[in-house]
Formats: sequence, structure tokens, C-alpha cells
Amino acid sequence: MRDLSSRSVQGSGAVKKWGFIAMHAAVAAVFIFLLQRFSLNASLESSLLWALTFGVCAAGLAYKQSNR
Repeated sequence: MRDLSSRSVQGSGAVKKWGFIAMHAAVAAVFIFLLQRFSLNASLESSLLWALTFGVCAAGLAYKQSNR
């Protein structure tokens, strides 16, 4: 019975880890999109490209931090 409870805890930790990475990427992408689009008056295409770039970079950083 003890093995079953420890497996569920490990699975929950993995879900939290990937949820953290996804949230970090989404927040970074939204922030950069809003900054580019409305503060710097960039085009929609440019804003989306920068948002995608920063989202991927933020996901990479969050992944590296979660493995420490």
C-alpha cells in the first residue's frame, strides 16, 4: 500500500512541474506581446513573433530551474 501512495505523489509532482513551466511561458509571452503591441506600437506579426520567442525562452529557463 505504501508504494501506491508514493507513486501518486511522484505523478502529482510531475504535473506541478509541467504546469509551472507552462504558466511561466504563458505569462512571459503575454507580457512581451502586450509590451510590444501597445507600449512600443509594433505590428501584430512582430509582437506575436517576439511573444513566441520569449515564451520558448521562459519555458526553457523554467525547465532548467525545475531540475535543480
